Amino acid sequence: MKKVKSVGRSSVAKGKAAPKNVEEYLAGVPEPALSTFTKLRAAIQSAVPAEAAEIISYRIPAFKHERVLVWFAAFSNHCSLFPTAAVIEAFKNELKGFSTSKGTIHFPTDKPLPIALIKKLVKARVALDKAKK
Repeated sequence: MKKVKSVGRSSVAKGKAAPKNVEEYLAGVPEPALSTFTKLRAAIQSAVPAEAAEIISYRIPAFKHERVLVWFAAFSNHCSLFPTAAVIEAFKNELKGFSTSKGTIHFPTDKPLPIALIKKLVKARVALDKAKK
């Protein structure tokens, strides 16, 4: 698992007023990040409970069902998924080819998204959340 520092990297939405909703966030995302971000968003949405709401938390989009399940964001050369450190640790073998940090997985905008893996990660996060209740 590659470890990366986020020094010098900034979300494409930073530097502007905090977006009030996901549509405002999307308006500030240029290509090629927008295409990758849209696919990432759809994959996450298909794996969270139907009752989950899409919100802005920490200036980035997130899906919330009683509490935030996952965050996701677009950057200039990658999109990130923030499924919590426990999920990343549980799937560390499957994430060996991706750049990760303690709570983040980076998906380059110039490579195909691993949709099945993303859904698996999000479902694992949902299951962890249910187990805590």
